[in-house]
Amino acid sequence: MSADILYIVVPCYNEQEVLPQTARRLQQKLEALFGEGRISEKSRVLFVDDGSRDRTWELIEGLHGENPLFCGLKLSRNKGHQNALLAGLMQAKKHADAAISMDADLQDDIGVIDNFLTEYENGCEIVYGVRSSREKDSFFKRTTALGFYRFMSLMGADIIENHADCRLMSRRALEGLEEFSEINLFLRGIVPLIGYKSAVVSYERGERLAGESKYPLKKMLAFAFDGITSFSVKPIRLITITGFLVFAVSVGMLLYTIIRKWMGATVAGWAFLSCSIWMIGGVQLLSLGIIGEYVGKTYAESKRRPRYFIEKWLGEQETRGREKTGE
Repeated sequence: MSADILYIVVPCYNEQEVLPQTARRLQQKLEALFGEGRISEKSRVLFVDDGSRDRTWELIEGLHGENPLFCGLKLSRNKGHQNALLAGLMQAKKHADAAISMDADLQDDIGVIDNFLTEYENGCEIVYGVRSSREKDSFFKRTTALGFYRFMSLMGADIIENHADCRLMSRRALEGLEEFSEINLFLRGIVPLIGYKSAVVSYERGERLAGESKYPLKKMLAFAFDGITSFSVKPIRLITITGFLVFAVSVGMLLYTIIRKWMGATVAGWAFLSCSIWMIGGVQLLSLGIIGEYVGKTYAESKRRPRYFIEKWLGEQETRGREKTGE
């Protein structure tokens, strides 16, 4: 039985500083796996340019011209990390038996690829890469990240704690992923919904090789909020509960005021009244904002717009045959 074809999908956005080192290290890893006979020599590294504004695509073209081991996919414009990753995975599905997704900065240890393949060879369709620790993160990032995963679980989302987008997926799992048609992508929540046999592999996340992080605090918070509102309606239910609580408090305050008036006491407390008005107004605005987020997502989903457009493809032209499955 011949070895399976593996594609390593690497989304890139303004990664000209780190790309040469990333390509060199991934080439060494694949060549080592070729030598061990664990994967087919038709395996490739697929870089996905997410509308970069620097020389990223130029470097990808150069790598492909020098070595067919490297493939390139260029999106027509910047569509975000999740869409770029999905585009790469769907392209890999046409040629490979399995695909591994990794970030361009290679903070995800490439040594985990060996463990991914071991679990894949044992019959797993999906293998999740999970960080073994967050000691290298700042206190703020570590606290907020752990809080995000705990909050997502509390909201009812099926999510793997400390797992980003470093994972292996078989072609069968990729075909399952293709069935999901969400415009608002949150792959960390979607992939576990596919099911199939899965495994978890831990690894130590390293420092970024070069360049700057493409996920500043603002983007991280937006990504977290997208994940919560894409996979849970509990925030809306919390609004309903809050509404009942505020209503109960207001009834209590009304009874208190009537009793005080009946007893002849002066109704005092302008400060309390002012704070109450501000508090209720704030709760109302927050509630409207959360409901508006859900309405906005529903609006975007209803239009069914394409998630991305491919401008250029550098790689194998033929579609992967199905001789192994007899299809």
